[in-house]
Amino acid sequence: MKCFLVLASICLIIGCQCDDFGSTLGHLTENSRRNNEGQAEAVRGLIGRLLLKEQAEYFKVEVDSSQATDEKDFFRLKSENGTIKIFGTTGVAAASAFNYYLKYYCKCHFGWETEQLGLLPKLPPVDVEIKFNDRFRYYQNVCTTSYSFVWWDWEKWENHIDWIVMNSFNLVLAFNGQEAIWTRVYRELGLSQDDIDDYLSGPAFLSWLRMGNIRKWGGPLSESWHNRSLNLQKQIVTRLRSFGVTTVLPAFAGHLPRAFKRLYPKANMVKLGTWNNFNDTYCCPYFLDPTEELFQKIGKMFIQKQIAEYGTDNVYSCDSFNENTPPSTDLSYLANVSSSIFKAMTGADSKAIWLMQNWLFVHDASFWTKDRAKALLTSVPKGKIIVLDLQSEQFPQYFMLDQYFGQPYIWCMLHNFGGTLGLFGNSDIINERPIEARKAVNSTMIGTGLTMEGINQNYVIYDLMTETAWRDKPTNLSDWFADYSVRKYGVDSPIIKNCWRYFQKTLYNLKTLRRMRGQYTLARTPSWSIKPWAWYDTRKFIVVFGDFMEARHTIPIFAINYGYYHDMVDMTRQAHQVMFDMAYEAMKRAFKKKQISEFQSLAKSAVYILDNLDQVLLTDDAFSLDEWIKSARKAGSTPEEKDLFEYNARNQVTLWGPNGEIMNYAIKQWSGVVSDFLRPRWKLFLDYSNDILVKNGTFNETHIRQQMFETVEKPFTFKKTEIFRKASGNFTNLLGFKTQKWWKIFQSFCKMSKKGRNNEYKLDLKTIDGLFEESPFTDDGIEVKMVK
Repeated sequence: MKCFLVLASICLIIGCQCDDFGSTLGHLTENSRRNNEGQAEAVRGLIGRLLLKEQAEYFKVEVDSSQATDEKDFFRLKSENGTIKIFGTTGVAAASAFNYYLKYYCKCHFGWETEQLGLLPKLPPVDVEIKFNDRFRYYQNVCTTSYSFVWWDWEKWENHIDWIVMNSFNLVLAFNGQEAIWTRVYRELGLSQDDIDDYLSGPAFLSWLRMGNIRKWGGPLSESWHNRSLNLQKQIVTRLRSFGVTTVLPAFAGHLPRAFKRLYPKANMVKLGTWNNFNDTYCCPYFLDPTEELFQKIGKMFIQKQIAEYGTDNVYSCDSFNENTPPSTDLSYLANVSSSIFKAMTGADSKAIWLMQNWLFVHDASFWTKDRAKALLTSVPKGKIIVLDLQSEQFPQYFMLDQYFGQPYIWCMLHNFGGTLGLFGNSDIINERPIEARKAVNSTMIGTGLTMEGINQNYVIYDLMTETAWRDKPTNLSDWFADYSVRKYGVDSPIIKNCWRYFQKTLYNLKTLRRMRGQYTLARTPSWSIKPWAWYDTRKFIVVFGDFMEARHTIPIFAINYGYYHDMVDMTRQAHQVMFDMAYEAMKRAFKKKQISEFQSLAKSAVYILDNLDQVLLTDDAFSLDEWIKSARKAGSTPEEKDLFEYNARNQVTLWGPNGEIMNYAIKQWSGVVSDFLRPRWKLFLDYSNDILVKNGTFNETHIRQQMFETVEKPFTFKKTEIFRKASGNFTNLLGFKTQKWWKIFQSFCKMSKKGRNNEYKLDLKTIDGLFEESPFTDDGIEVKMVK
């Protein structure tokens, strides 16, 4: 795989950008530049939502698309007569200008989880013009709709759309409401409600129903859910378009309910293969051959009904083979498949552009040889398909597939799988590689994008990535990360800035090809075969983490904002994971060497780490299972539906399937998950292991796994929340962390001295045992109650 990156570097030779898609993509630009005054008014509304009325009046907004050149937008900021004049070629460009001013002139922050909008009484003067590098800035992964947005109401969407346009995204997935449209199509084609219920999944699993991976799991969907989704989709696309965003709607990919085989027995369709070991009850829908006339009929019906309901911006997302293998390797077949899919789109919308994720080429590289990929991509007219190079920061495909054989692509950062938590990122790569790719010889790159599976984690790396939209050279990352802390916390602390410089060089500078999914040891199914790993010095991290926490003493209490509070919780969560990794390695060694007393001391500390972690997470709603479940239950319209949606929510973040088919994939280190799922299964596992040691028995992994599933994992998903816990917002215990037991356990692990040729660690067991005789918590007398 090392030669893979070498090839990337060789292929990214500086050259001239080849962007000759004006005749095929020009109408998308025209769509986004309609109604200048309407777009300006949308930006004024955004500013009014974020700032106080008297502050908002200082900003004057103008949008004029006629000033744009070579299909690329720009914005201008200028102080004028005591006001800040914002100009943009679209509403998105103007909103981006507002964000640029907040970040780089007012040192403010507007992110996913936190905001810091403390404007000075006198606004700083400005005179700057920024041009975007590419035509498009794309946002979302087809999985984000399930891992992050599934339960959202309009209030959350309205706030998030403000973030979307302030960060320059002008090509945005809009996937809500499609099952309501599909239900209409299916009924017209003769399916009964039972047929439909046998197909449509529950809300938390719709992303994988849409890609043909599963069916029915977590369902059915009610009429109330469909109406809710329809109304929400209308609000979303209307607001996005008001800024000049091009919305991306779904298209028919060929996946069908099984009832179609009964109703249309002569149609050529095949049952798809098993996905991630889901049994026949929940897997394997049918795939209709795109060359069939029925495919054209269904594809046109679906898009036409969507257009009638939502309108269109002429871009349609379609992924027929996302983790599904095509039924044939024949090049003519693959070419006919894509040309037929595109024909169904243009049959309903003559201006249709196909947007396709490249994940099939990454996930199933052995099938998608170069000639097969070429057959699929080149049977669509050049410039009529846009490819999302989904994980360009680690597994880019654009150079391996000859810049997609002339088709345009968007350089995307995937970064996150399953919405998992864990601090990491590829800052050096995203600071440099998009610029290199854009300038490469024969480049067909037309944009940059974020394609994470889940949001609300590692915001700093996404904040950096959004700036690739306008940066034409790499920035000084050490300074950028330091300044990020000033913007986010509203405090210029030399200690905190130095901590963030360290975080950039370590946590946020992953360069290996190993996929980092945030599944630390404590969040994995207990086993003695886990191999913890880190690409940075974990002991050094703990030292810097200590500095980051202690820096609060240099900040006036009234100045500690929620951004700093949130990051203290997040860093402490990371530190507990690191500590648990250390405890696990020592426990595994003690277990294998049958060192009973050492094992028991370590097991006690491991369980304590989990207990304390849950208490830390409980101080902030951003790390709460209850908030996830509360949103799920709120989306239901009846008691039965609320219970079903809670089951969806609990299952997705743990078992991911009836029998743990994708166990831990979307695990979250949240309060409630730690206390009711992670801790009890580790406790059960460690008690069993201790029993084996004491009785000199034989360890049976199959037995203990079954025990964990039956007594902890499966029961967790069927629980019903009667009382929701509210985050305390009280950091008393955490602020006094250096006087606490868990910090002393940290020190015990970090001070382990290596000895012997195997570099084993020697533990001071007396110190660890003595810690459990102390009171659970002590503090330094500081109490801070935060309000979001």
